[in-house]
Amino acid sequence: MSKLARAALIGLPLGFLALFYVYPVASIIIEGLAPDGVPDFSPLREVATSGSIRGVLWFTLWQAIASTVLTILAAMPVAYTFARFHFPGKRLLSALLTVPFVMPTVVVAAAFLAIFGSSGYLGIDLSRSIWIILAAHVFYNVAIVVRTVGGLWAHLDPRLEEAARTLGATRWEAFRTVTLPLLSPALLAAASIVFLFTFTSFGVVLILGGLQYATLEVEIYRQTIVFNDLPLAAGLALAQLGAVSSILWAYGRSQRRRSVELSLLPSDSVARPPRTPRQRWAVGAVVAYVWVIALAPLALLVARSFDTGSAGPLAFYEALADTGGSTASVSALEAIGNSLWIAAVATAIATVVGLSAAAVVAYTKGTAARGFDLLLMLPLGTSAVTIGFGMLIALDWPVDLRASVLLIPLAHALVAIPFVVRVSVPVMRSVRPRLREAAATLGAPPGRVWREIDLPIVARALAVSAGFAFAISLGEFGATSFIARPDTPTLPVAIFRLLGRPGALNLGQAMAMSTILMVVTATVILTVDRLRVRDVGDF
Repeated sequence: MSKLARAALIGLPLGFLALFYVYPVASIIIEGLAPDGVPDFSPLREVATSGSIRGVLWFTLWQAIASTVLTILAAMPVAYTFARFHFPGKRLLSALLTVPFVMPTVVVAAAFLAIFGSSGYLGIDLSRSIWIILAAHVFYNVAIVVRTVGGLWAHLDPRLEEAARTLGATRWEAFRTVTLPLLSPALLAAASIVFLFTFTSFGVVLILGGLQYATLEVEIYRQTIVFNDLPLAAGLALAQLGAVSSILWAYGRSQRRRSVELSLLPSDSVARPPRTPRQRWAVGAVVAYVWVIALAPLALLVARSFDTGSAGPLAFYEALADTGGSTASVSALEAIGNSLWIAAVATAIATVVGLSAAAVVAYTKGTAARGFDLLLMLPLGTSAVTIGFGMLIALDWPVDLRASVLLIPLAHALVAIPFVVRVSVPVMRSVRPRLREAAATLGAPPGRVWREIDLPIVARALAVSAGFAFAISLGEFGATSFIARPDTPTLPVAIFRLLGRPGALNLGQAMAMSTILMVVTATVILTVDRLRVRDVGDF
């Protein structure tokens, strides 16, 4: 790769991150802590000393810990069953289990309101309570633990645990002393991811818990929108950035200390069909359990969207064409159209920028490549609310984008780029250098070598990453809640507005719109999963 080509590849993602991530985040912090050019650290002192803020910090911390523990407890039986047994429908069930994780937060919230809301099917009103928040977090994140822990468990030699049983250990003692230490790196990784997602939870907490159950993310939103207190919002954003950075640092340090060299087996040689009645009963119970925790809330959401009382079953869907349905100025159908074209533009941007970044990471070695890779991941650890509001403050130069609808796909692409990089890099690294060398020997210039050799191999990975980017854009809510204009709401924003309005018609329309968004997202993810399994493979 020529120096000019490498500079172009690096310049595109670096420029994108600098303009749409570093600049907005730095601007909101500077605007809050130095509004007149003179540093004012009183907001930071208020964050450290205010009793109400300390309450928010404490709630953010303990609900994240509780959500993480409950998620691990709920996921471990599923991870074990998927790792150790073959059974019909296992691949489909694994794909369906992933669907809740990529569901938009407003859809998850609407699904739980359909069950535990004031007019929910169970007749138990848990809305505006901590219990419905914890349940939604478990539902949302259980796939992370199953995929991460189960992925390693499926390659561990079961004879290690059998040897401990032969020496007199009970089943629990063998698991605790042999298997659990080997699983600890994957378990720690999954727990860290779940903790980060629940620590920065926004949509689920805002919709299900209201402002009385405020995480740091929700408090930043409240101080900005309700109280217009930008300095305090900036102080809270800094506190969140510091907390997330500390968590990532502690996780990296712990992973280095806990990493051990393992002799892994192919997953097909580890898993076996259930043979004894006890094993068949256990597998059947876990399959039923997965259907309940993964699909029951979504199925009840669909049922609620058709439960119109005396009106026809499609009444809520037919009402979506009404201009007053989802927002003050546009119909819900227009909101659906907005989400689709915004997702398409965001996917195109994320694919182009992410492909350039992935090429730099894949084809460059050393500390610089690792640092660049880490920089690309930073937007995932930053408050979406902070990013969205920072864009509104900062992006008036060199071109004023603050009133432009293009700001929404740019924000969505910023979050989707890391997924494009993560999927594309392993495939790019798998291309044999001899293929490129042979093409170059035959006289092909570098651009044609990449187009003829690398691109056909990477194409399937790009299709997978584009699917993920599309799904992420469809469901993004945190940043969009700040930057969406009244006349161009996305589906998640329109659903949120409907859920905030009184009346059975508004709630029913919210359920109908959530069902549409769920179906589109699930279709994209199931298609991606088939591409990943058949063509790309697990990385």
